[in-house]
Amino acid sequence: MSLASGHPYLAIPGPSVVPDAVQRAMHRAAPNIYEGELIEMTASLLPDLCRVACTRQQVAIYIANGHGAWEAALANTVAPGDTVLVLASGLFGHGWAEMAGRMGAVVEVMDFGKQSPIDALRVEAALRGDIDRRIKAVLVTHVDTSSGICNDVKALRAALDAAGHPALLLADCIASFGCDRFEMDAWGVDVAVTASQKGLMTPPGLGFVFFNERAAEVRAGLERVSPYWDWTRRADPEVYYQYFCGTAPTHHLYGLRAALDMIHAEGVEAVWARHDTLARAIWAAADVWGEAGALRLNVADPAHRSRAVTSLSLPAPRATDLRRWVEGNTGVTLGIGLGMADAADPAWHGYFRIGHMGHVNAHMVLGVLGSIEAGLAALDVPHQAGGVSAAAQVIAADGAA
Repeated sequence: MSLASGHPYLAIPGPSVVPDAVQRAMHRAAPNIYEGELIEMTASLLPDLCRVACTRQQVAIYIANGHGAWEAALANTVAPGDTVLVLASGLFGHGWAEMAGRMGAVVEVMDFGKQSPIDALRVEAALRGDIDRRIKAVLVTHVDTSSGICNDVKALRAALDAAGHPALLLADCIASFGCDRFEMDAWGVDVAVTASQKGLMTPPGLGFVFFNERAAEVRAGLERVSPYWDWTRRADPEVYYQYFCGTAPTHHLYGLRAALDMIHAEGVEAVWARHDTLARAIWAAADVWGEAGALRLNVADPAHRSRAVTSLSLPAPRATDLRRWVEGNTGVTLGIGLGMADAADPAWHGYFRIGHMGHVNAHMVLGVLGSIEAGLAALDVPHQAGGVSAAAQVIAADGAA
């Protein structure tokens, strides 16, 4: 007998749960794309996106996923033959590096593995060694969705400054945006990229690139930028269609407007605090389960864990067994262990992830954890009982504060 009948729950690290308010905003007839409400509403999105990024700089919107935002950022800052330094702490750091190489950049990768954050002192040493200033941009993934590592972007800006290096600092905030604390201006980020389908609670299809004056100056010095990816007109259009280099993604924009309204009604600081509490509840449960078994959090130090996604492991193939049992019997879908091992390697079945980003609250997280604990028991996976109770204690303590 399955107990999965009813409303399914997607606990993967994106696409995240789409709120009812966002769905209602999108469920409408097609609007006029030449004048009226849509034009005024679109203009309101840019400052509100910048509020979430904690920046007074500019933002360009693309009809794209996160990979499109990656390409847009590179197209406006890196010319073929330029050297970029990519700091990798998981699959997505390497993915951005691969894209830069395919676009003609000379790519240098510093790989910090899948369980450790980026070491800013090593980065500083590498930048000091770049005597000829070949490196034009440093690329960092704030939160790598595969490993769950949250990197100290502020420390990387300090490393650039200490080395006296002029390279731009580009940050991938796709997983972290609206979940983990991110402050573009205060942290000295020149370009930040994100997308709609995670902390912004809107279906996949919109990419965003925030850029400051330093990055704009680099863009102005490039000989050629693809018309579609060029951020110049998108960020400061003379006519409406230039926002999107063509027809607007009408219904996504209405959904995004509703999502931003929700974020700002709660307050960005409160959104970060909610994600922090819910993440710590998940970690508390995992710590208890692991006391009498082999379940482990991928990142040992809580200071280096994302508040948006948690990566865990079990001896293969138990992680896959658990995912399948939980989905089939409780209606909860957990994330695969993306990038932690090659898909053809049996070890691939030893990892899973919990997404806790965007439209998520205490009962959602407790439901996911209860489903996991039930699965561990049903499958006779060695573990210490009481993980859900430990999570509840975290939530109770923060709720009483």
